[in-house]
Amino acid sequence: MSEKAGSQSGGSSEASGVTVSDIQELIRRKEEIEAQIKANYEVLESQKGIGMNEPLVDCEGYPRADVDLYQVRTARHNIVCLQNDHKAVMKQVEDALHQLHARDKEKQARDLAEAHREALSRDESQGLSPAQAFAKVNSVSPGSPASIAKPLNVTVMRRGEKHQLRLVPTRWAGKGLLGCNIIPLQR
Repeated sequence: MSEKAGSQSGGSSEASGVTVSDIQELIRRKEEIEAQIKANYEVLESQKGIGMNEPLVDCEGYPRADVDLYQVRTARHNIVCLQNDHKAVMKQVEDALHQLHARDKEKQARDLAEAHREALSRDESQGLSPAQAFAKVNSVSPGSPASIAKPLNVTVMRRGEKHQLRLVPTRWAGKGLLGCNIIPLQR
């Protein structure tokens, strides 16, 4: 059994192109192993409730006659092997998830940088001066999309310092889609 997991360890989770389907396959394998472990525990339970640690000999040191020793020893062995396989697959799932999220984070950073470069080059090519403020945020609700600010690129001034934010208008527990109050600037 551990040979099967070992052959997968050099597989897709170590490749640079981890996909969601690779992770789904690893999770399917994990669930298959868990089902096998459960089946082996049921075999132990069917043998007078013998678990992983109960003795297989009687008080005089003779093999117990009331249980199928071969079946119990085989089930115990299978459980230990399957637990090792499960641990290896879980490590592969963890590594694959880390790779997938790291790649997505890098892509998001590249997209943001590209959007910023495009905006600057568009302004320069059209001879525009830097964007002028047109509104003021006078309050932000805690836990709102505006308080954690993501995907709509916005430049804000806070205490005299410019900050680049990305807002994602989404439904949340409070009112509106952003969770902040915007008022027009008086000029």
